[in-house]
Amino acid sequence: MSFVTWNIGFGGLGAESDFFYDDEGMWYSGSSMTRCPRPLVEKNLKGVEGFLKSEGADFFLLQEVDEDSDRSHRIPECKMFESALPDFATTYAQNYCCDRVPIPLLEPWNAYGRVRSGIMTMSRYRPEEAIRHQLPGKYPMPDRIFQLDRCAALHRYATAGGKDLVVINLHNSAYDPGDRIKAVQLPYLRDLAVSEYEKGNYVILGGDWNQCPPYFKFDAFMPGKTQGYQQGNIPPDFFPEGWTFAYDPTTPSNRKARDPYRKGITFETLIDYFLVSPNVKVKKVKGIAQGFQYSDHQPVWMEVELR
Repeated sequence: MSFVTWNIGFGGLGAESDFFYDDEGMWYSGSSMTRCPRPLVEKNLKGVEGFLKSEGADFFLLQEVDEDSDRSHRIPECKMFESALPDFATTYAQNYCCDRVPIPLLEPWNAYGRVRSGIMTMSRYRPEEAIRHQLPGKYPMPDRIFQLDRCAALHRYATAGGKDLVVINLHNSAYDPGDRIKAVQLPYLRDLAVSEYEKGNYVILGGDWNQCPPYFKFDAFMPGKTQGYQQGNIPPDFFPEGWTFAYDPTTPSNRKARDPYRKGITFETLIDYFLVSPNVKVKKVKGIAQGFQYSDHQPVWMEVELR
């Protein structure tokens, strides 16, 4: 079976875009965009739609999919992607629900506005069960008012051998100095995944971890040119022996959005990947280089075999 994980950046963070929160922060937008112009959002979403139609994967794990948000001009992204793959089963777990994100605080006329967003899972097979798991950990006030309410979506698929295939779509916290919130989220995800494996099930986690895999150097693609960015790693002994992190070390999955994308200048790293239980064999994994044309993340594709 083949899997793709991709944070689509809500259609508003293609190569032409920057993001004010990565630039001047919460106070004012400076020279950066608060919202991407609608023609660019439409271009990005058309790119995602075309990718879904052409890639041929069995599972798509998408993050930052907007339902009804000012930042993506209220375009119903879920319906667009469902139309692209009408024969796929789809689920949606909301993780960002705010009537008015008030930043930049010094530009109330230019506020980020209403956000309805979440993680979307599309599969060639219909799940027996789909559960939204609220991840623990909260931002301090006042950030808590307008930050994402992180979650993971667990999907259970029956197999011919009597075991379940458990697929978990996740999007862990960003803007988390010292990875303090992720230090609470990771044990929750580990316990959830390990408990399913101990039942004899196959377990696959994929998404935007907002951390590099164990031992992976966060500046591997641009050694020493960190531009002030830092990215933590998942501790190497955090998951039990036999669990495998699957990623392509030759292709960055994320670019920073302080400025529009410029190859060789914009900082790139790797924070999107999969984790599989010991009874799942990874046959192939590759990052799909798109020049960050449609999102500030690039898709990661994986092929596995259930043992």
